[in-house]
Amino acid sequence: MRRAKVKAERVIRIELLSAQFEDDSDSIPDFFIKTQNLSRSVLDAETFNKKIKLPFITDILERLYTESTADYLIYTNVDIGLYEDFYLSVNEFINLGLDAFIINRRRLPDSYESPEQLNEIYLDKGLPHPGFDCFVFHRSLYPQLKLEGICIGVPFIEISFSQNLFALSKHFKLFEKEYLTFHIGEEIFKKRAPIEYFNYNRKQFWKIAGLLLPQMDLKKIPYSNRIMPLRLIKWGLHPCFPIRLLLKLELKRLKLL
Repeated sequence: MRRAKVKAERVIRIELLSAQFEDDSDSIPDFFIKTQNLSRSVLDAETFNKKIKLPFITDILERLYTESTADYLIYTNVDIGLYEDFYLSVNEFINLGLDAFIINRRRLPDSYESPEQLNEIYLDKGLPHPGFDCFVFHRSLYPQLKLEGICIGVPFIEISFSQNLFALSKHFKLFEKEYLTFHIGEEIFKKRAPIEYFNYNRKQFWKIAGLLLPQMDLKKIPYSNRIMPLRLIKWGLHPCFPIRLLLKLELKRLKLL
């Protein structure tokens, strides 16, 4: 992130912010702006047998919004790296008139183990990955986001964030083939989180889906321009497109719901 910022800073102003618990504060690199320490976790919302201190995405984004004046905000999963042209490309996408977009990552071999290998990493285009883990959106969208009690580090964070952007943005685009972000490790599916956390986030997502439904429009969902069988197959193979919700939107478009 630092190298990508340095390459772009003659063109645009970039701030790197971190959200952290107090006991993680000393590990934040000095080129990040540390926001106010996180004060709660999912453990404060529900009782779990296995105690994992996972923050709420709303708490992270609230610090990003209030402690920055940037016109566009970016949230990426913590294990996502940036190719050097990332911020320059993001600026170009913004200039297209987009108010929200998602950039898919490249999967790189886990033989990369050190920042000293970055020059080699930049030459490795890796393999594509279908998942969503890099979200860019205009700051005006933040107050409208409906993310309930979703915690990070567990499935349903990506689907919750993406469905918000699909519903609330006016000009959205999914970038699937760019070489802008990477992840070390070529797996497509991560090891599932403990089932109790999975079930907790799933419950939160369906609350979110209910809140967003009035603002959802099928034509704003990626792949909706494909013919019915093909789009259903595409959605069915992707973890961020819940078929039950999309069928409701199909009925809504046909004015049957």
